Amino acid sequence: MIPGSAVYHVVEAMAPLYTAAVLGYASVRWLRAFSDEQCAGINHFVALYAIPALIFRMVATSDPYGMNGRLIAAATLQKAVILLSLCAWALLVSRYRRRRRHGGDGGGKASDLASPMKWVVTNFSAPTMSSTIIIGVPLLDGMYGTASGSLVAQLVLMQVCIWYNIIIFLYEYMAALDGGSAKISPEPLALVENCTRDNEGSNINDGVAERSEIIMEVVVAPSTARDSPVAAEATTPAREVMMSSAGAAMTAEVLGVSPSVSKYVIWTAGKKLLKIPNTYASFLGLAWSLIASKSGIKMPKIVDDSLLTISTAALGLSMFASGTFIARQKRFVPCGYGMAAISMALKFLVGPVVVLLTSVAIGLHGILLRIAVVQAALPLAVNSFVYAEEYKVHADVMSTGVILGTFI
Repeated sequence: MIPGSAVYHVVEAMAPLYTAAVLGYASVRWLRAFSDEQCAGINHFVALYAIPALIFRMVATSDPYGMNGRLIAAATLQKAVILLSLCAWALLVSRYRRRRRHGGDGGGKASDLASPMKWVVTNFSAPTMSSTIIIGVPLLDGMYGTASGSLVAQLVLMQVCIWYNIIIFLYEYMAALDGGSAKISPEPLALVENCTRDNEGSNINDGVAERSEIIMEVVVAPSTARDSPVAAEATTPAREVMMSSAGAAMTAEVLGVSPSVSKYVIWTAGKKLLKIPNTYASFLGLAWSLIASKSGIKMPKIVDDSLLTISTAALGLSMFASGTFIARQKRFVPCGYGMAAISMALKFLVGPVVVLLTSVAIGLHGILLRIAVVQAALPLAVNSFVYAEEYKVHADVMSTGVILGTFI
């Protein structure tokens, strides 16, 4: 059992988060201090600067050589199982919808086709992306001793270096498929760089609007557009840039587009991912931690203090942005009570049960098994809401998951 003093430390860690969320809610709902554009600007600052600084500092100060392999393997396997299961579900839903559409009026919108992929990202984030540092460390320190806090902190390294980048890539994929550009980068994205031409020398990159129209046509009517001259032009650079890909085939099947178009969009999303600050922050932080841990060097204080100044704002402003988002909705639980219940079931039941099974499968037992299960039952990380709001994908579900999950 967790002692009373440790409970106080957990509440002590949570209270500032709710203070920021309540202040954000009050600022918009009652004081009318921020417009919608200003609220979006706050969220954009957090995604573009504050969270990357926090990620770099957390990863750079970790010790990758002292990680517990079995604990990392159990958590990694849990996320892989959930992600693959959701992709299989999305595949079945996509096939069912295409059969109904072809058997009916033959219509269909790109948003309908992309809908399963959006729920894959949301339902993957809900049970797997945990608030490890803010709540996990003080909670597990109180339950199993100080060593457990350092163990669960190791999971942050995998979460920010691998899994958040996978989530952002999926967001970018959907944004590229819709012909748009993601907002998390400091510069807008054109779907293909200039001067990409087909074999006849005709330019197929005369503007973002034209490229968006091409891809939308292929998504809405894959069976007819695939054989059209326009679709052939759109897929020509894809064949030249990327060869066969299992990931392209799966996403093409889920979204109902041709594999060539899917490869084209994957290439675009991959290029965009390499320009996002989160990617640089995670892998530069990992490179520094590998060098620093091996050689025993420390980060210069002027750099560390600069990062600390910016990263300190990440959690507070993230919760503030979550509060402003809820204040702008028509009801306090914006996603509805039914969806909120499903989100909580995913977080506190599905996530822990799956990690229990994967932990037992690889032979984890004792304190390590308990730590693995408890960390899976931690509330949803607020970063998930920030990304969902940036890409406008089920931000209502993510905000409810953060606020309600942290309270639970």
